[in-house]
Amino acid sequence: MPSQRSMLRGGGFALIAILMAAPAPAADFYAGKTIDFIIGGDVGGGYDIYARIVARHLSRFIAGNPTIVPKNQPGAGSGRAASSLYSVAPKDGSVIGAVFPGAIMGPLLDDRAQPLYDPTKFQYLASADNATRVCISHQHSKIRRYEDALRQKSIMGASAAGGSTRDYINMLKKATGAMFDLVAGYKGTADIFLAMERGEVDGMCGLDWASLKSQRPDWVRNKTVNILAQINLEPEVELSKLGVPQIWSYIQKADDKTAVELIVGQQVFGRPYLAPPGVAVEPLGILRAGFAATLKDKDFLADAERTRIDVAPSSGERVQQLVEALYAMPKATVERAKELIKP
Repeated sequence: MPSQRSMLRGGGFALIAILMAAPAPAADFYAGKTIDFIIGGDVGGGYDIYARIVARHLSRFIAGNPTIVPKNQPGAGSGRAASSLYSVAPKDGSVIGAVFPGAIMGPLLDDRAQPLYDPTKFQYLASADNATRVCISHQHSKIRRYEDALRQKSIMGASAAGGSTRDYINMLKKATGAMFDLVAGYKGTADIFLAMERGEVDGMCGLDWASLKSQRPDWVRNKTVNILAQINLEPEVELSKLGVPQIWSYIQKADDKTAVELIVGQQVFGRPYLAPPGVAVEPLGILRAGFAATLKDKDFLADAERTRIDVAPSSGERVQQLVEALYAMPKATVERAKELIKP
């Protein structure tokens, strides 16, 4: 009959065997690895600024401290980056992305017969901001208030198809009667700012308030810019104190208001971060927890304040639910929203 010591020794060997067979703990999952952080916008733009600040801090909150490598992939209003994440990127948690909300709403509101990706199947990690967008004009423009845009023509700059600066101009022309002439095709907001300074265009709409403050803080400080209207579901306190009206008072038809609410709803996930479909539960959980911790970290928030960007985070689970709810909206509302953003 075996002694108690031999039984304990045998049990110890069995325990060691079980531990060796068990999967590596979460702490080891990302150890020694690199995460590519695909940014669906140009270098120096608002989404690039946000993503790079997040990238500077994110590794501290992911067990194993992987190297985070930002890589810009602009094009088609972040559609190029979204398509690459969906179809090309590995599904192992080694690639994540930052895209415009318009890239998430595009397949719902665009009339393309064959969408390149299904936004409801992405796995959302977080959003850094509940965005407010604005309509602005340069100080040299005759358009100084939104009411001016209802009475006289103005030239408004916009990026390529799929960007909010294009879609929001079209939406506001049809829903409010603003006499905007659209000049599209600029590479990004930085180029539109330059066009405003040169007098090529009066202004733009669909720009994030946070981007204006971070990219052109002197414009805000010196009142080089006229802020014509704020576009959001709930008024932004800072803009309301400046006397900037919400857009809703200029929309007369109830159906148009409902359709605009659908379009503007994307701003609740104003800075979305996502992973490709099919990422396993373990890395997905690690990434979501890492983003949640980063977006409330005091060093990250101090960095954000220095850069003059707003932070109002939402969890990945919350963004996932909202995207699914938007894609379940009534067909009539979706169709009217499509009409509003058409050129």
